[in-house]
Amino acid sequence: MTVADERTTAPAVETPPPAEPSRFSLKHPRSRVAWIRPAVWLPLVVMLAILAGLWRWGAEKLPYLLPPLSDVGSSLSDDLDYYVHNALVTLGEATAGLGIGFVAAFVLAVLTSELPLVRRAVMPIAVVLNVTPLVAIAPALVVAFGFGPMPKLIITGLICFFPILINTATGLRSVPQQVLQVYRTMDASRVELLWHVRVPNALPFLFAALRIVFPLSIIGAVVAEMSASGSTSGLGTAISVASSMNQLPVVYASIFVLALMGVLLLLVVTVIERRVLHWHDSTQ
Repeated sequence: MTVADERTTAPAVETPPPAEPSRFSLKHPRSRVAWIRPAVWLPLVVMLAILAGLWRWGAEKLPYLLPPLSDVGSSLSDDLDYYVHNALVTLGEATAGLGIGFVAAFVLAVLTSELPLVRRAVMPIAVVLNVTPLVAIAPALVVAFGFGPMPKLIITGLICFFPILINTATGLRSVPQQVLQVYRTMDASRVELLWHVRVPNALPFLFAALRIVFPLSIIGAVVAEMSASGSTSGLGTAISVASSMNQLPVVYASIFVLALMGVLLLLVVTVIERRVLHWHDSTQ
């Protein structure tokens, strides 16, 4: 048999078909037009219509509890600068307090995962702080730090501190022992284990905590504005002042802006999570 015959009789190698992109991928053609399908947006529209109808019925039956939606919309459109200014103040307090709580919780999570003595000393105190009603200590913080933004930042940071600490510490300690043994056989140092193994393993836990504390930081800032005396701006102060003057449209307009801020923050952390954890199963 000649070489030419061998070439003709050799079995052809079949090229596998290209893998179909996941329907959850942004590059999938269906994902780009998914929002056009009624099955995607119609349930939300129907639910919003039902809620609007219930609100209108409640405003007619209980006018001292619910204002008409038209009055809420008029309050937002007529005094938009007022709501934007107060929303920016509350957002600044929320993000600054969240940053303080994040740094403190992450550092302590690393220390508790690496040093059992620190874990036994810190975790009971963290649990006590978590179950302490922070509203009760707000007046003491005002006495200690004055009427500036510091009491609000501390309260917001404490509210965000515990979920980040627990989730990050759990992620740092949940690395499989087989993986740690492999790195130890390669003579990896504790810093290399922390940076290359423990921190990547803790990222899904950390982002799960951030999905909670990003909107929670808004709540913490509002609670701090309401409970810490001396506040002159912020949506929490706007709600307190409007409630004392029985201005229900202003109260509900401020609540609507707060809800919108919480949704936007949750959307931001979700987008960041998908970018950072594109390799993890949780984002598929």
